Formats: sequence, C-alpha cells, structure tokens
Amino acid sequence: MAKEKVSVQIEGGKATAAPPLGPALGPLKINIGQVVAEINKKTAALAGMQVPVTVTVDTETKTFEITVGTPPVSALVKKETGIEKGASNALTEKVADLKIEQIIKIALTKQDALLGKTLKEKCKEIMGTCQSMGVMVEGKAVPETFIDLIAGKYDKKIADQKTELTAEELKELEAERIKLHAEIEAKRAEYESKAKSILATMEGKTRAEKKAAMVTAGLPEAIIKQFLPQDAEAAPGAAKPGAAPAAGGKAMPGTPAKK
Repeated sequence: MAKEKVSVQIEGGKATAAPPLGPALGPLKINIGQVVAEINKKTAALAGMQVPVTVTVDTETKTFEITVGTPPVSALVKKETGIEKGASNALTEKVADLKIEQIIKIALTKQDALLGKTLKEKCKEIMGTCQSMGVMVEGKAVPETFIDLIAGKYDKKIADQKTELTAEELKELEAERIKLHAEIEAKRAEYESKAKSILATMEGKTRAEKKAAMVTAGLPEAIIKQFLPQDAEAAPGAAKPGAAPAAGGKAMPGTPAKK
C-alpha cells in the first residue's frame, strides 16, 4: 500500500481547503471536505494556537488518518491563564494561577509527549513548567502545591480526569490574574523610580559603579538593563582613552602634534 503524508500548521479548529492544506491534498484525490472537518473536530480544543497536523493518505483506497501534534506546554499554560508571557523573574513574580483541573487538562493534551508513567506524574511535569513561568497552582507557589499533590489531595480529581471549571471558578481566576498583573506593574513602577533616583545621584560615575549601586538596591536585572544599557558610556564614534585622534582632528592638550 502506497502512502503519502502531508504535514501542515493550522490554527486549531480553523482548517480550510485553502492553502496550505487544500493544494497539498488536491493531487491525492481524496475528499478534502472530510479531511478539513475531521481536523477541525480534533483541534477544536486548541483554538487560537498554531497546531502541527499530519494527514496520512492511502493512495489506493483513498482513506486517510489524521495525526494532531500539540503546542508546547508553555503555550497551553498561556492559553489556560490568558497571559501573553511568563514572569520575567519566576522567583519574585507571580503572573497567574491555575486550578488542578486545568493542570489535568494540559497533562491529558500532552500525555503522549510527557515522561511520567501515570497521569499524576504527568501533572507534576506540567506544574514544573508553571513554576518556571511564575504561574501558581491552586493559589500557592508550585513547591507548596507539589506537597499537596504528593500527599494525595488531588487524587480523586486526577482519577476522574476532571478538567472542567465552573463559571464562578473561572471568574475568580480572572480576578486573581488582574490582581497579580496590577501588583507586578506597581512593583515595576517602584523599581523604575528607584533606578532613576540612583542615576540622578551618580552623574559622572562609571557604568560599573552605577550598576553596583543598583544591584545593592535590589533592582532586578531587567530594570538594570533598561536604565543602564551596555553602551551607556560609549557614544558612537567616541575615541577610547589614549587612542590617537581621528584623521583631521586636533591633538589632545599636552600631546605633541604630528609633523
């Protein structure tokens, strides 16, 4: 049996007969409408994300199989939380919160790509990604939720593969996300004000001295880079100390002019 494979990237739930899918399947003479419908059915839960899809066609019987890949865990976490990116410093910032049901949902979506042998172990892997992104689970920092997970607090929900949340729970999570975002913005404004104050009192100092003062003040690296870029001391075209003057330029005082 001869088989042909067509691999494309489509937005979850929005495959069409238009390029890239239609033209690739056309020469194989199969029912493209059926393929599109099947892809959209399988990727409906991944709406808004780019999803890798492979269509394997038996060129003799004209039957087909569809294999749907999944986005990375971080993309699924972003989708569940509604955030655009994780924390700039996951140790000090918390950008969102997830319920265990959402962790289970992501684990089930990615189960074939995870290393854990049980769903509980797979959930732990998902929570590890949450930790690296500054996302809490069940209102706690992930290491604390790990303890509850290991102790069996969520065993029933995991066994039942519970993935749905009530409207009230979703509303609470959104309110928590907004609150965390406001806290991050307020903290950032505080850091920026402190950085400006330090620079205002250190005019004429070297970059190294300014950076040392910022580090001592507890400013995060992202803020230091924002207010103290690497080229802060080097203006374009500026001569380095001790360098010969540019062609046509005047010699420095006390330096003999070339004859």
